[in-house]
Amino acid sequence: MRLLIVEDEKRLARSLAAGLTAEGFAVDVVHDGLEGLHRAAEGTYDLVVLDIMLPGMNGYRVCAALRAAGHETPILMLTAKDGEYDEAEGLDTGADDYLTKPFSYVVLVARIRALLRRRGGGSASPVVTVGALRMDTAARRVHLGEAEITLTTKEFAVLEQLALRSGQVVSKADILEHVWDFAYDGDPNIVEVYVSALRRKLGAAAIRTVRGAGYRLEALGGRYGPGPRSAPPWWSPSP
Repeated sequence: MRLLIVEDEKRLARSLAAGLTAEGFAVDVVHDGLEGLHRAAEGTYDLVVLDIMLPGMNGYRVCAALRAAGHETPILMLTAKDGEYDEAEGLDTGADDYLTKPFSYVVLVARIRALLRRRGGGSASPVVTVGALRMDTAARRVHLGEAEITLTTKEFAVLEQLALRSGQVVSKADILEHVWDFAYDGDPNIVEVYVSALRRKLGAAAIRTVRGAGYRLEALGGRYGPGPRSAPPWWSPSP
């Protein structure tokens, strides 16, 4: 998932970006309200972490402008203020959640994941199931049947994009947009590299290439034990 952090405290912004990147998110950071509004209005983000006290345009106005323009991207507001009035004002402008500084990083991540699940229209459960594949997005664990599959951070992020839209074709550009941050200017074929890695771990039939359109995660069936002897023919164990 791709996040935008709009925070003028640069040390805090860098710390949040580093932590969230380690959690598997693609993260962009800006320090000005007007730039934050411009970036968020592009519609490429899954969630915006928005400070209230910002130069250029405060967070209340940024949030209100986004909602007035019809943008429904979840917004988590951050502020050094406290009190019921400040929280109510933030929520009244269209924010989805609110955290007062100082806050627990663990709570921040939990709130972000909850908002992303809510945006997907799913239940509060962090587990995404596609056939025999189970992804626990909170614990960052993947199982095929009874076997746990070890994935790197980027492999998990690519698979998550496919799993959240299982049955649909997800374009290479869409995966790049949500898994790699704004600063990435490398070879777009990096997506193919990670899809190939996932096929080696999940089985060649797990991800279908739709020529000229993108990739589709298939709902693989069957139950099996952890060893290759009991695995179905499309499955191969992690190297």
